[in-house]
Amino acid sequence: MAEAKGYCLFLLLTTFLLSFTSASLNADLSALLDFRSASDPFGSLWTWNRSDPSPCATWLGVTCSAGRVTRLVLEDLNLSGAGALSALSQLDGIRVISLKSNQLSGLIPDFSPLTGLKLLFLSYNNLSGPIPPTISSLHRLYRLDLSHNNLSGSVPASLNQLTRLLTLWLDSNQLTGSISGLSLPRLQDLNLSSNLLTGSVPPSLATFSISSFSNNPALCGAPLLPCRDVVSDPSRPSTPNITANAAAPVPPAAAVVTSSPSSKPEVAPPQHTERMSRAAVLAIVAGDFAVLVLVSCLLFCYFWRKFASRKHTSRLHEGEKIVYSSSPYGTAGIAAAGGGFERGKIVFLDTGEPGGEKFELEDLLRASAEMLGKGGYGTAYKAVLDDGNVVAVKRLRDIHVAGKREFEHHMEMHGRMRHQNLVPLTAYYYARDEKLLVYDFMPNGSLFSLLHGNRGPGRTPLDWSTRVRIAAGAARGLAHIHHASRSPRLAHGNVKTTNILIDKNGEPRLADYGLALLGPSIGVATRSVGYRPPEAPPAESRRPWATQKGDVYSFGVVLLELLTGKPASDCGAVDLPRWVQSVVREEWTAEVFDLELMRYKGIEEEMVALLQLAISCTAASPDQRPKMSQVVKMIDEIRVSSGGGEISPSHDSFDSISDSPSVLSEDASASTVGVANQ
Repeated sequence: MAEAKGYCLFLLLTTFLLSFTSASLNADLSALLDFRSASDPFGSLWTWNRSDPSPCATWLGVTCSAGRVTRLVLEDLNLSGAGALSALSQLDGIRVISLKSNQLSGLIPDFSPLTGLKLLFLSYNNLSGPIPPTISSLHRLYRLDLSHNNLSGSVPASLNQLTRLLTLWLDSNQLTGSISGLSLPRLQDLNLSSNLLTGSVPPSLATFSISSFSNNPALCGAPLLPCRDVVSDPSRPSTPNITANAAAPVPPAAAVVTSSPSSKPEVAPPQHTERMSRAAVLAIVAGDFAVLVLVSCLLFCYFWRKFASRKHTSRLHEGEKIVYSSSPYGTAGIAAAGGGFERGKIVFLDTGEPGGEKFELEDLLRASAEMLGKGGYGTAYKAVLDDGNVVAVKRLRDIHVAGKREFEHHMEMHGRMRHQNLVPLTAYYYARDEKLLVYDFMPNGSLFSLLHGNRGPGRTPLDWSTRVRIAAGAARGLAHIHHASRSPRLAHGNVKTTNILIDKNGEPRLADYGLALLGPSIGVATRSVGYRPPEAPPAESRRPWATQKGDVYSFGVVLLELLTGKPASDCGAVDLPRWVQSVVREEWTAEVFDLELMRYKGIEEEMVALLQLAISCTAASPDQRPKMSQVVKMIDEIRVSSGGGEISPSHDSFDSISDSPSVLSEDASASTVGVANQ
């Protein structure tokens, strides 16, 4: 009898919960339909149909959990309408609202009923009015983006109540007033630029960069100009103001007024004013003339010297090696090695790649060149030869090589590291003052440009399957480098998204590999901020830090960029791995991911699995990081589960060293200087 009563009670409780959940979901869907009727004049939300039996699976941008609407992501859909946002205040179970890049207008409504809201993105709309003080009641909020609207009024001090807030973007509005009372100790991303804010930056925000406060003419204090140098009226041009203690202008001495109001003004004699003015004018003219003569002499000497040098180097002398050209990698390469040397030439390597037509040094110097970018080891150019062939040329800088024989030995080793996910080195040129590397040109840019380029309206997002495929290919290329020699073990030393290039077939290829063999470069140390492992020496020390475990850390940062959509150096005072770990510790794992990925359904498990792998790769202790062979296997498993297809068995096996001629032998690598000692 007792069991029957218990069973009945369980049925009643279950029925009540189901009816309550169903009622809550119906209320959420009604609120969404109200929002659609007020904001969708062009029918962008045509999938929102009340008669749909499974709206959570088919309604565009809507995600549900436990019978409630928890996410609403409707970006760049041309939604409009004044006051349409007020309908969303009924979604009291929602966690994420992202309505970026639409045409929504009116005031920001009272969102205080949304007590579970964690992400609020309303940027690139036409919202107006003040920031409502009630937004401070969203105690679980940690990302707030109201940028690129027409908001006015002050930044409410009640925002200090958002103790979990990590991101605050209010830039490109018409906000006024002081921010001296703003204090958010956990804040990591801040942008208040392009407003009309006044007063001083509070010490609690002084650690952020200048770009966080730029284009606020009346804002002052670190990291901006000192407050005495800034205008107090934001409507005036942003030019330095006269300091407060500057002397007021003195009236001319032509008339002296007595203290008696009835007395007439007495005209004072000019004394020596006119004579002193003439002397001052003559002194100024003489000084200007002297400066003009000096500048003219300097310019004459400079151009005559340049003309004479050009005239002298326009001839090739017998027995000298001279490289001279108007091309960017030739002008600074006027290298003359004394008697007995023959003229330098380009040395081509057997890369095993199809095509690869050979050319002479003169062809390269005559080619039109376009700078692609500056990296840690030098500057890269796109060169179009006379026959239409396109190559990439890297002009090495800040690398100290003992001599020509050592350089050629490194290049031969470099050329033998052949893999479908490595950018092949096709040729090189060596002179005393000029060193050029010639690569196949990769026409589709870098992973950095695909991930972070043009994040505004009209951007084509990088889908999940493409991100996983790029991660898998880059991992295979890096694992091949790590297993190219038994002893000593080789490392890349400069893994980052700008060095993952995309070829004509859309496949990823690692660039800049093998250059760590030439020794440490201060350029790599300073340009790899965000990717350097914790155990690396300081950038200014110029000590080598290229190790295989360091490569794994840098690759883990690349994985985090793929998952979060954030650049490695764009997390404020902390690096990307620590930022991700801080969010995960707060049990907000789902909030780490790039919002561009939220439009794809059924990938949550794969994203979490790749996130766990990235966190493992970026462990503080090198011993806790996996090997690249293990990373490849784990990404392959994720790729198969995400619909990336089966992994071809023809790929390299990294459990043992291959006997392929593309792999360096122990004898060939034993004499290498500057390789990774892990």
